[in-house]
Amino acid sequence: MSTKQQPAFTISNRIIWLSSVSLGILTAIPKIADHHFVLYEALVDAGVTSLFSLLIWYYNLYALPAYTAGKTGAGFGTRRLLKGLLVGLVLMFLLSCIQQYLLSHLNFGPVMLMFEVRGILINLTFYMFIHLLHQSYLNQQVSLELERTTNASLWAQYELLKQQVNPHFLFNSLNTLKYMVESGDRQAVDFILKLSDFYRFTLESRKQQLIQLSEELEILNAYMYLLKARFENGIDLSVRLDETVTASLIPPFTLQLLIENCIKHNIVSLDKPLHIHLYTAGGYIVTENNIQLKRVPEASTGIGLENINQRYQHLLDKEIIIDVTADKFTIKLPIIYERDHH
Repeated sequence: MSTKQQPAFTISNRIIWLSSVSLGILTAIPKIADHHFVLYEALVDAGVTSLFSLLIWYYNLYALPAYTAGKTGAGFGTRRLLKGLLVGLVLMFLLSCIQQYLLSHLNFGPVMLMFEVRGILINLTFYMFIHLLHQSYLNQQVSLELERTTNASLWAQYELLKQQVNPHFLFNSLNTLKYMVESGDRQAVDFILKLSDFYRFTLESRKQQLIQLSEELEILNAYMYLLKARFENGIDLSVRLDETVTASLIPPFTLQLLIENCIKHNIVSLDKPLHIHLYTAGGYIVTENNIQLKRVPEASTGIGLENINQRYQHLLDKEIIIDVTADKFTIKLPIIYERDHH
């Protein structure tokens, strides 16, 4: 499942500059109303406040953590607030020194105190405003991530259901059943029961993301019984799985889809039997078959294997491994243990 890069959290530069200049003008208004109004002093006062506001805007934006799917709650914090206030105090002290240099006739002590208090208020206001917007941004990203995951899961379930209720498989199974009934085959009843079991498994498992491997093997046994009735000795499946992995988890109908993929692309006949091996190796469940491609290959969209790969990426953040040689086609499925699944 491909992951799109999340858009970075930003605030318009127009908003930053307009708000900073506006604050500078607001702080200069009391001086304008003063009887001893001096334009130069008002401009310096407004300029210091505006410059401080700009710097605090950009510092707080720079200090915000980037959004990641694994850390959705990073944002407001006491430690980050105290650090921001300390930076603001130092910054305002430096700007006050500049103002004292420009307006040396003013009493530095009271002016610096007034500017520091003003800086703390501006810093707190901007900090709370930015983190309010940032938290809204984080919530929006979480919602989008959840929606993407849900859509991907629904798409995978839809494609899986289409694969499970394959009309060609049902048509071939019914044709096989018709032949068995007409020829008086005593195994016709068993065939009906296995066909019923297979579609019962389909209905029971289609809403589950994971089932135990032992349950998946029951589905596979029912499916292989139906295939053996159709192909007889033209298809063979050998299972050599460690007992320790039977309690592991697997997306439902994964093995059935892999067997179906083998039949779709290879010749299956008594003269050229298709041999499929199922075993465990190095933390993987491995399916392996001999390659004997059909002369006229069936149209393939690649949805089946891609569906399986997407489900493993979604559930375990791992991909399946596909290895093709001149005579063998191998697929390795990562083993999912219950402790790994969240």
